[in-house]
Amino acid sequence: MSESGHSQPGMYGQGRRRRRRRGDRDPLGPPGAQNLSGPSRDRDYGPRERRDGSEDPPAPLQKTPIILAKPPGERSKPSQSAAVSGVGTAPPPTALEKQPIMLIKAREDGGGKPGGTGTTGTPPEASSALPSSSSSSTSSGGGGAPGPASKLEREGQRPTQPVYQIQNRGMGAAAASSGAGVDPVIGQNKLIPPEKMKHGIKLVDDQMNWCDSAMEYLRDQTDMLVVGVIGLQGAGKSTIMSLLSANTPEEDQRGYVFRAQTQDMKERGGNQSSGIDFYITQERVIFLDTQPILSPSILDHLINNDRKLPPEYNLPHTYIEMQSLQITAFLFTVCHVVLVVQDWFTDINLYRFLQTAEMLKPSTPSASHDSSGTTGSDDGAEYYPHIVFVQNKARRDEFCPRNLKKMHMVVDKMMVHSHLKYKGTLSMLDCTIFPGLGRDYLETEVNMFLLPLQESDGDDVLSKAGCGTSPLFSLLPGYRGHPAFSSLVSKLRSQVLAMPRCQLSHTILTEKNWFHYAARIWDGVKKSSALSEYSRLLP
Repeated sequence: MSESGHSQPGMYGQGRRRRRRRGDRDPLGPPGAQNLSGPSRDRDYGPRERRDGSEDPPAPLQKTPIILAKPPGERSKPSQSAAVSGVGTAPPPTALEKQPIMLIKAREDGGGKPGGTGTTGTPPEASSALPSSSSSSTSSGGGGAPGPASKLEREGQRPTQPVYQIQNRGMGAAAASSGAGVDPVIGQNKLIPPEKMKHGIKLVDDQMNWCDSAMEYLRDQTDMLVVGVIGLQGAGKSTIMSLLSANTPEEDQRGYVFRAQTQDMKERGGNQSSGIDFYITQERVIFLDTQPILSPSILDHLINNDRKLPPEYNLPHTYIEMQSLQITAFLFTVCHVVLVVQDWFTDINLYRFLQTAEMLKPSTPSASHDSSGTTGSDDGAEYYPHIVFVQNKARRDEFCPRNLKKMHMVVDKMMVHSHLKYKGTLSMLDCTIFPGLGRDYLETEVNMFLLPLQESDGDDVLSKAGCGTSPLFSLLPGYRGHPAFSSLVSKLRSQVLAMPRCQLSHTILTEKNWFHYAARIWDGVKKSSALSEYSRLLP
């Protein structure tokens, strides 16, 4: 240091040159400004300049507000140009800065409207494929930024993806995967209600051969109910099945789905039904109407027309009885509910016939093997349907509670050894027909339902009951002692359709599977060794 107090030229030359260069670069002060007042000021000023210079913020942090201040359409351009050029002067923005930029970029690429981009009509698949191809081409040129660019395009597909799925929800899965166009009528056909049948068709013809015409009315669904009917000739089987399925008592009987006996047929003592008729409702309830069991008219027709008997039968009446047993055993295997119709109470031979058909019923096929031609040995694995005794054309005195109780007791004694489900699933006491009777009145209640004569058949009786009375009471209907026929038919229909739908075989059957199952059971019944052996023992 010199005597005047200034520092010597060689001591702080390097520091002075450093300050001069910093002063020349500093835009805030005059160029080349120096403080030569003393060494203390130099020592205080020099380190302050170095601390301030070392703590200056880096350049990338100063560019962040400039990027955020740009318009939304130009935010992704700097990152893409940097990725192409490969210049790594500025580090990529953080994850918090990239996420809103990617979302805004994706919405602009999607076009803002679901289902297309502009006027070109580009499908959503093409619009989502373009960003991915462009990102792959740009990532090949740059070294450090292909990851954020590809991730940006992948994230950009998210807002448009649900729109694509909603548009294709009504199309078939195969068409959506293959990209081929499908006629919308094909998708709408599944929503069309099933075709309504106008009349019954043959399931088994009069020659006891199986018919396949009913297959076109069946579908692949399992919610179905199968109802069959058996009864003697002229008992009213076809009329009751028509009223339960599709018709009302007010309609003309000539338009019933199951053709009933005409007046000419009744006078000649003939039968109207032959074989087994099939009808399915839109509620997926299958009704099977059958020819009369032990029919004398069928036997007379067989004898007078000299029809050739099958070789395993020697006598015509044996053949007729075996036909009836085959049909009844078939219904006991493929139906949920079997109606036994009578027009008078009661025939003991009918109950013997039911027990014989139960004995010869084919066994339920097991899961391991099919044995449709033999009887089952395990009662727990056997299937038995619900039996409903329908007393048709019932008289007024049969609706008396005392007589009704006796009828239930007789049927219970007749069926006490049967495995058929003949009690516990249907009751006339639940239909408010007898409002003063409780459930405990019938100690041995069976599945029995009484139907009176139709109004058309009993109009003369009611009109005669009103004759000879005062003019006031002649305007009122005669006393019937029971509800109207249409009301009782409606109550019977509601109870039959509410029957439990037990599983017919070891697997749950669809309608089409039931048809194939029934065809196999019918073939097994015709070839049953038990039925053949029973026919040899008949007199």
